[in-house]
Amino acid sequence: MNILGISAFYHDSAACLVRDGKIISAAQEERFTRKKHDPAFPINAINFCLQDSGLTVQDIDCVAYYDKPFMTFERILETYLSFAPAGIKSFIKAMPLWIKKKIWMKEIIKDELGYKGKIIFTEHHESHAASAFFPSPFKEAAFLTMDGVGEWSTASYGVGKNNNIDILAEIMFPHSLGLLYSAFTYFTGFKVNSGEYKLMGLAPYGVPKYKDIILKELIDLKEDGSFKMNMDYFDYCAGLKMTNNKFDKLFDGPPRKPESKLTQREMDIASSVQVVTEEAVLRIARHIRKETGQKNLCLAGGVALNCVANGKLLREKVFDNIWIQPAAGDAGAALGAAMFAWYKYLGNERTADGKKDSQQGSYLGPKFVISYITDYLRKKKIPFTQLSDDELPDKIAGLIADEKVVGWFQGRMEFGPRALGGRSIIGDARSPKMQETMNLKIKFRESFRPFAPSVIRERVSDFFEMDGESPYMLLVAPVKKEIRKEMTEDEQKLFGIDKLHISRSSIPAITHVDYSARIQTVDGEYNKQYYRMIKKFDEKTGCPVIINTSFNVRGEPIVCTPEDAFLCFMRTNMDYLVMENILLDKKEQKALEGDVDWKNEFELD
Repeated sequence: MNILGISAFYHDSAACLVRDGKIISAAQEERFTRKKHDPAFPINAINFCLQDSGLTVQDIDCVAYYDKPFMTFERILETYLSFAPAGIKSFIKAMPLWIKKKIWMKEIIKDELGYKGKIIFTEHHESHAASAFFPSPFKEAAFLTMDGVGEWSTASYGVGKNNNIDILAEIMFPHSLGLLYSAFTYFTGFKVNSGEYKLMGLAPYGVPKYKDIILKELIDLKEDGSFKMNMDYFDYCAGLKMTNNKFDKLFDGPPRKPESKLTQREMDIASSVQVVTEEAVLRIARHIRKETGQKNLCLAGGVALNCVANGKLLREKVFDNIWIQPAAGDAGAALGAAMFAWYKYLGNERTADGKKDSQQGSYLGPKFVISYITDYLRKKKIPFTQLSDDELPDKIAGLIADEKVVGWFQGRMEFGPRALGGRSIIGDARSPKMQETMNLKIKFRESFRPFAPSVIRERVSDFFEMDGESPYMLLVAPVKKEIRKEMTEDEQKLFGIDKLHISRSSIPAITHVDYSARIQTVDGEYNKQYYRMIKKFDEKTGCPVIINTSFNVRGEPIVCTPEDAFLCFMRTNMDYLVMENILLDKKEQKALEGDVDWKNEFELD
């Protein structure tokens, strides 16, 4: 039985195909259209899912949509009415899209796909809960979902058992931990639904001097993790922005203008809201443990991408085991809707062994055979070298050890926001200059942004204060004290962005200013060549840790095709590109004719 899951029309539209309970394929629409966070109906992602399995629309038994549009429309109307006449501009802007398009989801699915079969609609947080629990390794577990807003719900918890999920409690709009974080994302000059991870990366440069103000004025956080927000300071219910003038007075001035210079104020604000978020997550988790008695916890929703909070939750040992949906945002809700249809709606049996999840490393997107790649390169007269399976890991490990930056394009594309060794840019974690080089010359992004490490699973505890798995790069842990470097008295006095240029450990390129790292453990089960390459790097250098950042530049989605990869390679200062067993050397390439200079496309802090 083939079930197609769809999320669309908000941000990160996606599609997922589930066959007899197994996740077959999944991808975000942005990867095909090259529009970051594309909210459009995911026709390209759907076509990929069908073609990947040799199916047509007629082979689909059920389509599952990830929320209930009429309930969302009801919430929007009620919210505008309760704030009227304020918000009339926002109302006039929003209504045509809803009346003409968004509420007619059943008709859109039928018309876009030529589909005549069964369509079901799950509630938004049911989709998140299903995406958290059903692919997890646990037979039973508590789940926690937190995001901006679904229909009415902004957070929920409950219990998953066998093929069932039950939501036990919810927090309702406008009170939302996700929207609180997004409000500060907006206020510090970053883009909502896109820049939240920048805010998280900025937090260690500041001190949480505004924490008490947030807890006193903005959010009443109870001991059980429930909360209520003071809407006098926010404008997102009926306005066209997140915060208002009253919010400005509370935080010493107006919002930072996008792309303007970051000041200590923004760093301190980021630190403050991050600490509040971590405290809220911990309190909610403790309450869930107490109420459900479950020892395992599954997480999904946009807030579950806050890997600093996740890491703290793990270290506090509130639950024995934690599993986080790698595509925790709205993209992953397409997968959740399909899984919900198979297990809860249709009542099919579920098996789990308590050890291994069914997400398959989240390598669920398109894959390209070598013949496709070589045909493309020959047609374009692009010089390349072909390596054997055994030559490849050793060659790339040697290039990285020589401080070369390599675009790595292998196997199936990742589902979710993180590059996990399918579509990655990789480099030497031991290099003191590599973080700045990759930020400014490869990614063309803000210099403060940290990079994540990929580390061999069996060696993770040699370098990090962690002794478990983190295959999806969703947990932050401290770098081990034994490999840290002592700071001088003068270095300890540095503030803000000046902290950036200090070498903090023997792997400085992935050690953030607070001695933390967002870790991906690699065990080779789903991505053998990536594992073998890092293993070779370890043999050459004694270090089983490399930099792994997503294969894209700022403002672009992660690359999907060989064509995307080659363009990105040529428009940056990457030294080499490897696509399956094909190696390209930048020195051998001709410049692209009439191409834009990406280095001048973005203003950087």
